[in-house]
Amino acid sequence: MQNSILSRFTPKEPKFVDLLKQVSAISIEAASLLGEALKTKTQEERLDYFHKIKDKEHEADVIANQIFEALESCFITPFDREDISELSNRLDDVVDYINGSSKRMAIYNPYKIHPAIIKLSDLVIAGVRAIDKGINMLATLRSDKKALKEIVNSLHALENDADEVYEMAIREVFAQEKNAIELMKTKELLSELEKTTDAIACWQDIEDYYRKIRIKLWYS
Repeated sequence: MQNSILSRFTPKEPKFVDLLKQVSAISIEAASLLGEALKTKTQEERLDYFHKIKDKEHEADVIANQIFEALESCFITPFDREDISELSNRLDDVVDYINGSSKRMAIYNPYKIHPAIIKLSDLVIAGVRAIDKGINMLATLRSDKKALKEIVNSLHALENDADEVYEMAIREVFAQEKNAIELMKTKELLSELEKTTDAIACWQDIEDYYRKIRIKLWYS
């Protein structure tokens, strides 16, 4: 079936899931830019990437505001307003944390990038890609319980991996780094990236949203 099940709703209804998909795509772009920023050597390069990511954050904020305004004016929504708002806020939070990590990278300009920072960045990229798959499943309501479960499991594993990487890195940095300023820089970067993975891990309950939408459509 070419059209989504959600097309059953009135054409005047804002395409909420399409807007969520747009923010999700932006989160992937921002996370990828962060990964590239970590490969740079100079503060000038890091500032350049920060500005690029900041632009992505602004794009996400604009769409989040569109969703909020549409929720206030729209009579019919494809699923509960609170759920749409929550999903939008969660996506926006992920982009905000990615931006926060990039900002700290640009401002602190550490003389070296701890390997754990790279690992956490890689987990962020993997996480936003998993979320994107989940959002696309919400858009089509494709009945694939196995694929949905794989997304949830991958996010759960990501949360555990991120916690382990963060905790081991913190112990190592405090044990080995003799420069107090560089220690603080690394700790702050690790902390912000760990918060980003926490924001991504919140999406483990996407399965619940999927069920809610299907139930609402069933009884509508």
